[in-house]
Amino acid sequence: MIKIYDTTLRDGTQGEDVSLTVEDKLRIAQRLDALGVHYVEGGWPGSNPRDIQFFREARGLTLEQAKLCAFGSTCRVDVEPDDDANIQALVEAGTPVVTIVGKSWDLHVEDVLRTTLSKNLEIIEKSLSYLKHQGLEVIYDAEHFFDGYKANPEYALDTLRAAVAGGADVLVLCDTNGGSLPQEIHRIVGAVKELVTAPLGIHCHNDSDLAVANSLAAVAAGATHVQGTMNGYGERCGNANLVSILPNLILKMGRSCIPMDRLKKLREVSRFVDELANLQHNKHQPFVGDSAFAHKGGIHVSAVRRNPLSYEHIEPGLVGNDQRILVSDLSGRANVIAKARELGIELDEGSHLAGEVLERMKRLESEGYQYEGAEASFEILVKKSIGRYRKFFDLVGFRVIDEKRTEGEEPIAEATIMVRVDGEVEHTAAIGNGPVNALDAALRKALETFYPAIRDVRLVDFKVRVLSGAVGTAARVRVLIESTDGVDSWGTVGVSENIIQASWESLVDSIEYKLLRDEEKSPDRLPAGRPER
Repeated sequence: MIKIYDTTLRDGTQGEDVSLTVEDKLRIAQRLDALGVHYVEGGWPGSNPRDIQFFREARGLTLEQAKLCAFGSTCRVDVEPDDDANIQALVEAGTPVVTIVGKSWDLHVEDVLRTTLSKNLEIIEKSLSYLKHQGLEVIYDAEHFFDGYKANPEYALDTLRAAVAGGADVLVLCDTNGGSLPQEIHRIVGAVKELVTAPLGIHCHNDSDLAVANSLAAVAAGATHVQGTMNGYGERCGNANLVSILPNLILKMGRSCIPMDRLKKLREVSRFVDELANLQHNKHQPFVGDSAFAHKGGIHVSAVRRNPLSYEHIEPGLVGNDQRILVSDLSGRANVIAKARELGIELDEGSHLAGEVLERMKRLESEGYQYEGAEASFEILVKKSIGRYRKFFDLVGFRVIDEKRTEGEEPIAEATIMVRVDGEVEHTAAIGNGPVNALDAALRKALETFYPAIRDVRLVDFKVRVLSGAVGTAARVRVLIESTDGVDSWGTVGVSENIIQASWESLVDSIEYKLLRDEEKSPDRLPAGRPER
């Protein structure tokens, strides 16, 4: 059994741009418990008020499997544990498990801790011994162990022996600088395993982009405890990414770890943590990213339609992900047919309609449109090509004014719009914090009378890409918009030399996609509109 120790709430928050409130940390701890991890490290109670508050409030958490851990360091030189504020804060945290970090590298002992090698061994042993006598499970993190071992192997081993003498339940070997190679990790873990009696763990940083590989190498050499963070959060280049470690341990190495049925929660938990940290989810992240099982090349798509294993190393559903078929100017007919099938549209392989969709899409992409992140616009393109598109309104005209009245004030944007629905004209206006926001507000205000469902639609992301700098400010731009109605999310695209026109195209697709979907679910809910080719 490989025990998983999550340190997102402590080591992960040391990463740049990562900040979690106490409430965030409590919610994440519950999700990690539901995922099935064995230990959740909540923070360093002796270092800041937020962590003190977290441990106070965490006493009310009901965790099914995970043990909550408090983190701290060995007592100070020439200070006894019962007089050391850091050690006492660990005891007062009230967790069943504490993790103590100590120095393994003689360079750190002499240059950073500024004490003797023997004094360091003494504070390791007495700190752990004191905490064990409090009835706690004690995990010892041997900081900079691999650097220390390479510089002075005998002393590095002496620090582990001191921890064992103090009663450590697990010895965690740390690649704190993140500079070791997998073969070094494997060799050193294997050597240590022969010389100490306590179970071994591994804690890796990602400075050489090898933290996951190093963690797996340690397990292969005999480590039974793995530390890491969700999505690889952590100081500098991050910590070992548990989102990659977990499926590799279970699916590739066949190791018992978290329950197999919990692995399906992996993508959900990964995205949940990103959301609470207010960070953009990495779409290219292995296993759980949007692109992890996305297929774009025509040959690839044709192959996965016959057998997904041809270009997928695992079944996506095992980690809570899904296969995606992308469409672009690299697509073949197989991409179009497979993507249309995802949308509930059956196209025969020899159908002229499939060829028509493909040619229309390639022509538009040559003009700058991109459908990989705008699948709603692609669905509308397909429906226009096969006669299943319904136009819900006509634009009579719009005007957008961006006005800056004084030097110290922000500009004011106002949009006026006229639309026609079934012969009835609606004329309205709206204010926004920018021209696109004002236009979006005016369009939805004009249509809400006819289609109340669009009140639920809101923009969650807006991206502008300049497609060519050859003509300076007159260059074509591509606008990608992501919208949501609180249940589903979808992406749309528009392209023009005029950013307002490009935004308009994307906004219209967003609204029409919502209306088309609602009409398909409830045909009587919306006015019939009229077919358009």
